[in-house]
Formats: sequence, C-alpha cells, structure tokens
Amino acid sequence: MVVELKDGVYWVGVVDWNIKHFHGHEYTTHRGTTYNAYLIIDEKIALVDTVYGPYSHELIENIEKIIDIKKIDYVIANHAETDHSGGLPELMKFIPEATVVVSEKGKESIYKHYHYHWNFKTVKTGDTISLGKNSLVFVSAPMLHWPDSMFTYLTGKNILMPNDAFGQHYASSSRFNDEVDMVEVYQEAIKYYTNILTPFSDLVIKKIDEFKKLNLPVDSIAPSHGIIWRENPMHIVEKY
Repeated sequence: MVVELKDGVYWVGVVDWNIKHFHGHEYTTHRGTTYNAYLIIDEKIALVDTVYGPYSHELIENIEKIIDIKKIDYVIANHAETDHSGGLPELMKFIPEATVVVSEKGKESIYKHYHYHWNFKTVKTGDTISLGKNSLVFVSAPMLHWPDSMFTYLTGKNILMPNDAFGQHYASSSRFNDEVDMVEVYQEAIKYYTNILTPFSDLVIKKIDEFKKLNLPVDSIAPSHGIIWRENPMHIVEKY
C-alpha cells in the first residue's frame, strides 16, 4: 500500500499488525506499529528512512509502484536502530551508488550494524541538500533518543520527518491523525513518550526550541512509527 502525503511525497512503509512487544519484552505494543518510510520525487529522488529488516521486500515493492527503484539518489537514515534502518542492506543492492545521508554518529552506528562501505554523506543542523524544486534540511537530535538521531525537513512541502520523535506504536489502515480514533492515538503517544523519551525530557524542550528558531513552517509531522500528523500538526509538539 502506498499513500500520498503531498504531491510527490509518498508513504511507502509497512504496517505491522502482529507485533506485541518492542525492544524485547520491555514495551508491549498490543495495538501493533508501523515502520514509516517516505519517498520524495523531485529532480532528485530521496527516501527518508527504511523499515524493519524482515519487511524490506514490502518496502521495495511499494517504491516500485511509484518509480524505478534504481532512480533513488539519496537515502536518509535518521537513526540506525534496525526498526528504521533494517531495509538498507536489501535496498542498497539495487542502488549501490546512492548517497546514504547520516549524522556523524549515524555513519559510525550504521557501519557497525551492517559493515558496508556505502557512499556516506554526514550532515549537521542547518545543512541542506537540494533535490531540485525543494530541499532537505537536517537537524541533529542526539539522545532523542540515541546519539545518532536526527530530523529531516522537506522545504516546499513543509513536512518534518523526525524519526522517533512524535510517534506512537499504533497500527491502522489509515495514515493520518484526522482519520483515526484520537483517544487511542494519544494513549499510545503518551505511552511512547514515557518509554522512549522521558529520560531526555530536558533535551526534548531544547530541541523543540532550536527547531522553532529555524522558522520553518510545518504542515505535517511524519514520524517513523504510527500516524502522520497533518491536522493541527503542532498540537503534538505542544503536548511534548
């Protein structure tokens, strides 16, 4: 299943209805989860994050519904944990010359996970990559919730893709917050924050303030797990 967020931007991820525990048995996920990946079609083509490794073929099938996978120029790995980056080894077999965009710590952690010398490009807060009409802007987010974490923002479409921030473990046949039961979503968002981000609450506030200073308009927040916030997206930021 492929879902269009905005013209030329597609959700190409996977819904995992069956997972009941995350991070071993430390975190129960009785409502399942999603592994969100986002394909951006411009003069250059970018994929932001992948999926959990066992679902790599579904990711590739979804991408192929839109474009020839070999046309991908950039793969952005916002975070190295395998629920986000696990699709990289299979994906990169098709696009070995593509650039893998990571934070400084991300280059180290991605290599330690997979031991491939891909064409890495490291970025820090404020760095940009032009895709043609629009650009990607990067924001380092160390310890939200790992040292390698970062956010990716798409200009023109005003979409923030913050990886583990603002997400929830929540499986649904719908992709957007205005299409689902928001009582359930907020239950899962609170649980997610408590388990994933509470130890770093001071850093969360600082990072939100830092992002606001960039003066980037936000029409959608597209995390790596759960639904995409398109109706009043900054509401979840205020909740944080």
